[in-house]
Amino acid sequence: MNEPLVLGTTMLGLLAALLPRARRRLQLSLAKHRSLAGHARLARRVARWLPGYAYDEAQFFASDGAPPAVQAQRRAALERLAAVYRERYPRTLELTAETAEGLADLQFTGRYRVPFQYAPVLRQHLRAGAFVRSASGVTMTDLDGNVFYDLTGSYGVNVLGVDVYKACIAEGSARVEALGPVLGSLHPVVARNVARLKRISGLDEVSFHMSGTEAVTQAVRLARYHTRRSHVVRFCGAYHGWWEDVQPGPGNPVMPRQTYTLADLDPRTLQVLRTRRDIACVLVNPLQALHPNAPAPGDSSLVDGSRRAHFDRAAYTDWLLALRRVCSERGIVLIFDEVFVGFRLAPGGAQQYFGVQADLVTYGKTLGGGLPVGVVCGRRDLMKRFRDDRPADVCFARGTFNAHPYVMGAMDAFLDRLETPAVRAIYDGLDARWNARAERLNAMLRDAGVPVQVANLSTIWTVLYTQPGRYHWMLQYYLRKHGLALSWVGSGRLIFSLNYGADEFDAVAERFVAAAREMHADGWWWRDERVTHGSIRRSVLREVLKARR
Repeated sequence: MNEPLVLGTTMLGLLAALLPRARRRLQLSLAKHRSLAGHARLARRVARWLPGYAYDEAQFFASDGAPPAVQAQRRAALERLAAVYRERYPRTLELTAETAEGLADLQFTGRYRVPFQYAPVLRQHLRAGAFVRSASGVTMTDLDGNVFYDLTGSYGVNVLGVDVYKACIAEGSARVEALGPVLGSLHPVVARNVARLKRISGLDEVSFHMSGTEAVTQAVRLARYHTRRSHVVRFCGAYHGWWEDVQPGPGNPVMPRQTYTLADLDPRTLQVLRTRRDIACVLVNPLQALHPNAPAPGDSSLVDGSRRAHFDRAAYTDWLLALRRVCSERGIVLIFDEVFVGFRLAPGGAQQYFGVQADLVTYGKTLGGGLPVGVVCGRRDLMKRFRDDRPADVCFARGTFNAHPYVMGAMDAFLDRLETPAVRAIYDGLDARWNARAERLNAMLRDAGVPVQVANLSTIWTVLYTQPGRYHWMLQYYLRKHGLALSWVGSGRLIFSLNYGADEFDAVAERFVAAAREMHADGWWWRDERVTHGSIRRSVLREVLKARR
């Protein structure tokens, strides 16, 4: 046979074999979001490459090119603000500083409240307190007796109001006190909790865990075990806890090898799901409906103020339904991670709210009635951890404190409340009520002439800015001065409990506007029309390159 003909035939065969693989690889690449959040490997390289540098006192007030008069105005404003903090919060700040010497968590949150370039100078003047003495209604009181409206939401735990959780913990402890902290054996409240969680989730079986991160870990393990496939699909920007496979970017010292981070709300993602054979499950965090393809917002990431957020319920519902169809067609496990939003959007969680049934659902936070918990609910075939025909082939999962009696007691009390007419009534018109409140605050901010707006997914809010700027992160300190308690991510996330009445919300809105007015008057939102989001990013890039030399 002619040698060139053999060679040509061989090459054609090789090409034919490689083309489908290359096509699938191209589809996968196109389905990734174009931002760094969609490219974990590149994001990790950038994080390692980014040098640490800091502004001195002069640069701190002039990083946007403001004229000397505005710089002086800002300097005086910071001195006034620092004096107020020292006068109002001495005991709280003193104990926070003292404890931070030995508490790594406080060192981390204290360092990442603002963009890193500003942090050293700011810490010399302003520090946020971490201690509170008491909480009731919708307020918290610090060690100095200052009362704040609570916009932290206890990181999502506080859905029904802090007084409810105090009662759940007390009642739950009383229900199980005869057994006490006996582990391994189950208190009868566990049976009630299982029955109700099955009804709420619409699924067959339940397992208990010690945190939301642990629950998501187990859900993914079960999906891999039963599908015998390797890869997890998560969506760009979504948070599912801090274990390796679902945190593939900066912050994770290990690069996951079996995770695809794809674009949310993108038909190219659906095409990847239809064509690949290695996908075990798709993880959905419904919170991403507020800011698709962007990480959870924090003031430390406010480089230029271009943060965007918008919730379109109809569009996100259509997306979830499309995911449901493709996952069903391809035998992919659809997992709803409702650790954060569960029971906040509806009594039946995001499944009820969007009208989409998942294969596995994870819950946490508020479900523990104020105590730590993680839960997986799933189809019977997916929850099974062993194979009858292969006795050594198991999907092992245990935890010392799983189904802890006191946690189960508090959960029992919480689920009791969830079924009461009074609590059910809170959900009636929930979206309309909170959307109207967001619209009212936005109107007040526009009338005040400040470059601030808010966006919301029900009671989960974030703050947006209507002009480019380098100092938007300062707003968190003015909000605290005006009696609004924020989590360490600052104005990136405001979380209201459902028990906020009209009067309490009006008080929050008035304080919010007053804080923004004061910040505006102090010169932090000085505007040069030549300054754009792009010009700010280019300026920061030049700083980074200079610091790398």
